[in-house]
Amino acid sequence: MATALAQQSPVTSAMPAVECRGIGVRFVTDRQTVNALDDISFTLKQGAFLSLLGPSGCGKSTLLRVIADLVHPTAGAISVLGGTAEAARRARALGFVFQDAALLPWRTAIENVSLPLEVGGGRKRADGPSPQELLALVGLKGRENSFPHELSGGMRQRVAIARALVSGPRILLMDEPFGALDEITRDRLNVELLRIWKETLTTVVFVTHSIYEATYLSQQVLVMGAHPGRVREIVPIDLPADRPLAIRESDAFVRIAAHLRGVLGAE
Repeated sequence: MATALAQQSPVTSAMPAVECRGIGVRFVTDRQTVNALDDISFTLKQGAFLSLLGPSGCGKSTLLRVIADLVHPTAGAISVLGGTAEAARRARALGFVFQDAALLPWRTAIENVSLPLEVGGGRKRADGPSPQELLALVGLKGRENSFPHELSGGMRQRVAIARALVSGPRILLMDEPFGALDEITRDRLNVELLRIWKETLTTVVFVTHSIYEATYLSQQVLVMGAHPGRVREIVPIDLPADRPLAIRESDAFVRIAAHLRGVLGAE
């Protein structure tokens, strides 16, 4: 299935998936001005897995929304797949998964996955996977006709991931998608997400508060500080591509996690 799901387009593989140069975001209200992000710069290659790690209020979700063209920067510049974030959004090159699966309760799993193909001029790539294939990819073959209330929280998030992938996005943006799940389910979905990432060849930008989740999933972790949100360090994750959960007990994993914890605590 990996070949069928591989991303095909005129965009060259040498072109960065995301490039931020001095991004700043300032929110102004009648009562106050908040500097949410300040001088955020990084380059993310296509097909990479980047986690955004930091304390609450450091601007992780805001940065994700800048990439998604849901928040406009007040300083700096961003390039997504060689063009503007708006162009990437309009081309449906971006998929978004929120912490809440946000499924329509009156639609079955397959109908929820199909929704982006039915609204806003949505369409599936000619060579892209069908909603049925995507539900199989996320481990829900046989549950296509189940309604959200008939699915567990983890299953609902799997449906949300399939829905985000149905238009064949090049970049998958994930805002703490497993934060509300129990630890066992979260571990299981971490393993599944790595498998899906490898099969789809999609670039992933993943927001998390968890040091262990960021270390396990990522090729790089962008550690953020708060007030205003800024880059403290971009940490490469030097672990094997094949990562069973047991790797979290290895010396290399523990060393990287300890370093991330130290960066988070530094001021």
